[in-house]
Amino acid sequence: MSNAPHFDIDVPRFWADPYPDLARMRKEAPIAFVPQLGSTVFTRRDDIFTQEKRTDVFSSHQPAGLMNTLMGHNMMRKDGEAHMAERAAMFPSVSPRTVRDTWLKQFRAHAERILDELAPAGRADLTKAFALPLSAECLKDITGLTNMRFQDMDAWSQAMIDGIANYTGNKEIEARCHAATAGIDAAIDDMIPVVTKHPNTSILSVLLSAGQPLASVRANVKLAISGGQNEPRDAIAGTIWALLTHPGQLALVRAGKAKWIDVFEEYARWIAPIGMSPRRVAKPWSYGGVDFEPEDRIFFMFGSANRDEACFGNPDDFDITRDTQKSIAFGAGPHYCAGAFASCAMVADVALPGIFARLKGLRLDQSEPVRIGGWAFRGLLNLPVIWDPGDD
Repeated sequence: MSNAPHFDIDVPRFWADPYPDLARMRKEAPIAFVPQLGSTVFTRRDDIFTQEKRTDVFSSHQPAGLMNTLMGHNMMRKDGEAHMAERAAMFPSVSPRTVRDTWLKQFRAHAERILDELAPAGRADLTKAFALPLSAECLKDITGLTNMRFQDMDAWSQAMIDGIANYTGNKEIEARCHAATAGIDAAIDDMIPVVTKHPNTSILSVLLSAGQPLASVRANVKLAISGGQNEPRDAIAGTIWALLTHPGQLALVRAGKAKWIDVFEEYARWIAPIGMSPRRVAKPWSYGGVDFEPEDRIFFMFGSANRDEACFGNPDDFDITRDTQKSIAFGAGPHYCAGAFASCAMVADVALPGIFARLKGLRLDQSEPVRIGGWAFRGLLNLPVIWDPGDD
């Protein structure tokens, strides 16, 4: 049992809006044991920034963790040379150069096709009609699993995300996750002969070409799907919603006083799609007045760090003119998100400029409320909007 101060939460309320509890923890108990989560949580940005790098203490290697048991042992759950070897093997598929020279063109083609179909309608739930299919179609290309339907990519990603955040042990959630990983394995099996005969820059192809063991290939493709679908999907829908509810911020972009990348980076700080990253304590350690023992479970709360009053003025405000350099939305240590370049391109270079250029008079549909949820992974559950179809 952790000797950190205990902080109780109401789990449904925390899922609906974790920020009030996180603000109280930052002020009263910045390193706190939360019984309902069975974990000691770090909530201040600078604590997380320094301690995430201490992989000798706060290890990503979690043999009994949910991600390992449900998805396989991927590079996110490895440290040191083992992590870096698999990261290096994947890098050619997600490097800035590959994103610029290969993926960006395909991202734009997907966005244009989806918007061509969507524009005449005049209304839609953009989470389901734009953010979801765009993220999924792009991810099919990046992973090499072009034999999947975009609906399956999204559903299987969500099932894995729900599974690895299933700290309450819900059996139904666990079963959905197992079904998803079986579906992905089948898709991988179908595509291995294709990318072996015709190598490309997809994750599946480059990992196989690098001679990675098949178990590692499967695990890392699943890792790419678990994060590579929901995070861009949630960031696309979220940034659109943020701009529609902050028209002054949208006006700054349209006037050329801010860039789309500023919007994306501020949204990722404000509502971090990845709100938490777990660690296992590898050896006895004391920090911040708390004694940690081997096998203790730790949560680094990125969503809290990015609203730390010590680092950001008025942190609960969405302000695209702020300096976001201290944001750790993509992580802070050696496990910095490998897909960050692709996500930035998809959201800031393609999705945002595309949607606001094509859908004239875009505005929220006031007949249905926007719903947001999650704390380990947080995003919009819907985004009902209307626009002027005749002006396209």
